[in-house]
Amino acid sequence: MIKIGDQIPHTTLMEYSEVEGEGCSIGPNAVDVAKASAGKTIVIFALPGAFTPTCSAKHVPGYVEKFDQFISAGVDEIWCISVNDAFVMGAWARDQKSVGKVRMLADGSAEFTKGTGLTLDLTARGMGLRSNRYSMLVKDGKVVTLNIEAAGGFEVSDASTMLSQVKH
Repeated sequence: MIKIGDQIPHTTLMEYSEVEGEGCSIGPNAVDVAKASAGKTIVIFALPGAFTPTCSAKHVPGYVEKFDQFISAGVDEIWCISVNDAFVMGAWARDQKSVGKVRMLADGSAEFTKGTGLTLDLTARGMGLRSNRYSMLVKDGKVVTLNIEAAGGFEVSDASTMLSQVKH
């Protein structure tokens, strides 16, 4: 399992864009994690699935709401990672009004999630292999803080907890 001081997995995530810009075409675009995190301070939070109750009602909204505070505290980007496809993550970004604040990154084959060791097997619930709920502060590709939720919990990976860690 990933721990403080480790490099985040050097995989490729996918991001759905509705407008062209900064070399990105409309539609799914590959995001090379190593390149995208190099030299940056990034808050990453991951969750079991797009459009799921806790994720949609609490997890994503908290980060969207506190976006300006994160930027003021020195964070360059906020990433939300879920084992979903880029089309679903793009639709969820519209639904959550996160565009321009939280990058909704799809880990469709769970390669990033497997690389962290933070998988959650929800096969019995018809959802297959998913990501555990967690948050981490990453500087230049290395994990600085890591908050892993207990099964079914939502107590340590929220935006307020992460914001307090970023400020210290």
